[in-house]
Amino acid sequence: MPSINNAIWRAHLAAFAQAPANASLKGILRGLEKESLRITPKGKLAQTGHPVGLGSALKHPHITTDYSEALLEFITEPLDNIPALLQQLDDIHRFTYQELANNDERLWPASMPSQLPADAEIPVARYGSSNSGTMKTIYRVGLGHRYGRSMQTIAGVHYNFSLPDDFWRELQQQEGDSQDLQAFKTQRYFALIRNFRRYFWLLVYLFGAAPAVSNSFVEGRKHRLHAFGDDTQTQHLPFATSLRMGDLGYQSDAQQSLFVCYNNVTNYLRTLCGAITQSHPAYEAIGVKDEAGNYKQLNTSLLQIENEFYSSIRPKRTTQSGETALQALRLRGVEYIEVRCVDLNPYEPLGVNEEQLRVIDAFLLYCLLSDSPETPEDEYAEWQENQKRIVYSGRDPALTLLRDGNEVAFKDWAQEILERSLDCAKLLDQSYCGEDYVSAVSTQFAKLSNPELTPSARVLADLKTQDRSFFEHTLALAEAHRHYFSERPLAADTQEEFKTQAMQSLVAQTQLEQSPQIPFDDYLAKYYAQYRSCSCSENS
Repeated sequence: MPSINNAIWRAHLAAFAQAPANASLKGILRGLEKESLRITPKGKLAQTGHPVGLGSALKHPHITTDYSEALLEFITEPLDNIPALLQQLDDIHRFTYQELANNDERLWPASMPSQLPADAEIPVARYGSSNSGTMKTIYRVGLGHRYGRSMQTIAGVHYNFSLPDDFWRELQQQEGDSQDLQAFKTQRYFALIRNFRRYFWLLVYLFGAAPAVSNSFVEGRKHRLHAFGDDTQTQHLPFATSLRMGDLGYQSDAQQSLFVCYNNVTNYLRTLCGAITQSHPAYEAIGVKDEAGNYKQLNTSLLQIENEFYSSIRPKRTTQSGETALQALRLRGVEYIEVRCVDLNPYEPLGVNEEQLRVIDAFLLYCLLSDSPETPEDEYAEWQENQKRIVYSGRDPALTLLRDGNEVAFKDWAQEILERSLDCAKLLDQSYCGEDYVSAVSTQFAKLSNPELTPSARVLADLKTQDRSFFEHTLALAEAHRHYFSERPLAADTQEEFKTQAMQSLVAQTQLEQSPQIPFDDYLAKYYAQYRSCSCSENS
């Protein structure tokens, strides 16, 4: 990786320390997407359908499901205030827990799942009979055939982040750029993404909370884990941080050869479109339909849709009805980025806390304001290797990472990134007239000298001191969180708002399913035409 251009870095810091440029940072929008498994009181995966009281998983704006029918996903609005963002997520949790009480269910608070049944007994998410709902379900059925359904029970937190146009105009002026503002935003968001992929291993170290799993998750699979002392029900690695981000999670062997280029939007679209339109031998063997004509997957390509590429971060643009995510990017550019490497913190009832979000904000701003050279394929291989090292050995005191082909001490590089993030925290505090950002980032330095302060270390320490398995420990936290939310019922007017949203979403799904639908095969062909037209490989 080329060395950092310190002149660019210093110039950006100086410019955004001045008003009104600094004031533009106050317009940052953030959104959360938080997943959690529904479980029974004994910790078994819920076999019930999506609770009717929560509305339609297809149409509800805040409460849906992800891969499994049991995997709830809570979605906030984009907000410019972190406490308000977490309050909305808290309200969604409180409403959900009231509804889950009807089936005596609760939420599993860890990223790695509870004890799992046989693969065939893990329920795939269902979205009704409309064409869009059918496609969402078949995609998940296909994931089950390709990777096994146990992977569909892994949960995480996705963090959506966007900067206001005032910020982009200021940055564009600083850089003497004369292109269209949206084109500039897209270009610089991709620069942010490249730096994020270079450095996100630091977030995995600081906030990874998945160093162990239950035996049922790895049963019959190749893995490098071993039993936790005398506990034969738990598999772990002593220095692991986030097994979710390793080859037991969202990393696919089939995708290892896929090089997705983040140098610009054109190359990004071209490489992903290619993976969606070119057939893959292993998935050809599965076939698209069974003998009865039922879909087993959407296609036989390396990717069914772009979401199947499990990246730690994605460029995003709000899609229109029937539009692919890549088509939206091609036509209208990047609107925001989605950070996808964050584990659920099992000790937090919401799975995430304010300090963590402030650190991520400062880190993202560092990634954006720093020089971000384009990436050759050999550097991409370094990113992958560094990710593996952090996942499996992140808390090893002797850990080194690859930088420009050289081994460097993890602590030294992490210290450098945190110091740069602290500079950005100062800018953010200046904008918000507070001290919360500097406080949040400053707290992280102690984790470099004392890995026992990390969430992953805390999990393993608690397993040892409490003499509990991963399953027993997490189930106890699930019960504590259930009690936390049940003791804090929603105000009557807020409760009524959620009930109305749930009812309206059910009505919207019914209306969609009763409206005229073209044959599903035609719907799917029309959808894929957006990829096959090759128009997505051209820059807008």
